[in-house]
Amino acid sequence: MDIRYRVRGGVPLRGDIDISGSKNAALPLIAASVLAHGETVLLNVPRLRDITVMLRILEFLGAETSFQANTVRIRTHKLQNRRIPSELVSKLRGSIVLLGPLLSRFGEVEMAYPGGCVLGKRPVHAHLAALEQLGAKDLSSDEILHLKGALKPGRVILPEFSVTATENAVMAAALVPGPVRIDLAAAEPHVQAVETMVASMGAEVEGIGTHTILMHGRKTLQTQTHTVIADYLEAGAFIIAALVTKGKIRLHGADPEHLISFLSVLKRMGAVMKIEEGVLFVDGELSLLKALEVRTNIFPGFPTDLQATIGVAMSQAHGVSRIFERLFEGRMAYLYELEKMGAHIEILNAHEALVIGPAELRGRVVSSNDIRAGAAMVLAGLCARGETMITDVRYIERGYDRFDEKLRSLGADIEKSVMEQQTPQDDDATAPLPESRPVPLIRSCL
Repeated sequence: MDIRYRVRGGVPLRGDIDISGSKNAALPLIAASVLAHGETVLLNVPRLRDITVMLRILEFLGAETSFQANTVRIRTHKLQNRRIPSELVSKLRGSIVLLGPLLSRFGEVEMAYPGGCVLGKRPVHAHLAALEQLGAKDLSSDEILHLKGALKPGRVILPEFSVTATENAVMAAALVPGPVRIDLAAAEPHVQAVETMVASMGAEVEGIGTHTILMHGRKTLQTQTHTVIADYLEAGAFIIAALVTKGKIRLHGADPEHLISFLSVLKRMGAVMKIEEGVLFVDGELSLLKALEVRTNIFPGFPTDLQATIGVAMSQAHGVSRIFERLFEGRMAYLYELEKMGAHIEILNAHEALVIGPAELRGRVVSSNDIRAGAAMVLAGLCARGETMITDVRYIERGYDRFDEKLRSLGADIEKSVMEQQTPQDDDATAPLPESRPVPLIRSCL
C-alpha cells in the first residue's frame, strides 16, 4: 500500500521524547539467540516490521517467539537447520546476520540471498571472507548462500569495515572453543551491543568498541536477558528537528557517546545543547546555525546514516556548507528532493555537494528515497512554509518506531494517510530502493 505523510511546517517542536531501541542492534541480537539453547529475552525492542520478519524466520527454523510491549522472547530448544527460502529473507536484508550463528551452531547454513539480491548486485563477500577464514567452505550458487564446515580458532582479517560482517564474525566465533582475532572490525554502537551480548552469554571478548577483537568462545553459551541500546540515529533526527523548527526538545534515553562526532559537528555549527542527569536538551530557539564541512566516516566518525539529516540542517545554516560522503555512493539523491523545496544546492560529484543557506523551504511533494533520506524529508517539511507530502513512507517506518506519533507529541502538524492503490512492492518491507553503492575497501552495504 502507498503510505504518505502530510506535513504542515512552521511549528516549533517542544516537549519530551523517549528514544526507542535500535533496530540495527535488535536484529543481530535476535540472531544471537541462535547461539544458546533456552530462552533469550530482549527488552526495549522497537516495534518495526523488520523485527517481526526476523522473528518469523526464526519460527520457520523451529524457534518459539513472542513480541509484546517491546519485549521479545525467543526459545531455541527445538531449533532446526533448514534452508531459509527467498520468501522469508527477501523481506529483510538484515537477515544476513543469521549466517554466522547458524553456521557456528549447526556446522552448515543455507539461505537465499537477503533482499532477493544476487552475489554481484549486493555484496556479501565480506561475510563469506570472514567465515571462510574461520574454516567454512563456500558452496554458494547464484541463488543460494551455502556455507559448511566446523569452525576453528584463527585470525579473521575483514576486507572492509562492514558492520554486519563484523557481527557475523563475532557471533560465529562465540561458539569456537579457542582464540579468534578479528581485525578491521567495525566499531559502531550496534556492533558493540552484539559483542557485549555474546560476552554476557559466556564468550570471552576483548577490544569491544575497537577495530581489533580478541575472542575465546565456548561450546555452550548461556541464555540472557538483554536490553537493546537506544537508537542514536533516531536521536539524531529529533535533535535536527528541534534545531530546524527552532524548538526545544528534551531527549530521554539517548547515549551521547554514540553521537560524539555528530554532536561535535552541531556544536561547531552553533547548536545550543546541554546534558543534565542523562537527558539531552536541545534549544533550537537560541541556536544560530552556521555553515560547516562534514565528512562521513566509520564510527566514531560522523555517521553516514545521519548525513541526510545534517543536509537539512545545512539548508538552514548561514553560509556555504560542504558534505563529503566517504562511505557510499548514491547517498546524495535526497538533495534533489530538497532542491525541489527551494534549497540552494550544488552537487559536485557522487560524493560531494555544497549547500548554501539559509534557504526558505516551501512545501512540495517529495519522495522518501530510502529510510534515512525519508526521515530527512520529514524534517525538511517541518521547517518548510506550507504543506509537504512525503511519499513512500513505508521506507521510513522500517527504521523509525512511531515516527509520526512522536512528532505529533511534540506539536508537529503531521498526518499519515494510506492510499488504496497497491503496487507489487507494497507488502515487501525491503522493496528495491535506489541503493547506495558501497565504496570498495571501505564497507559493504550488508
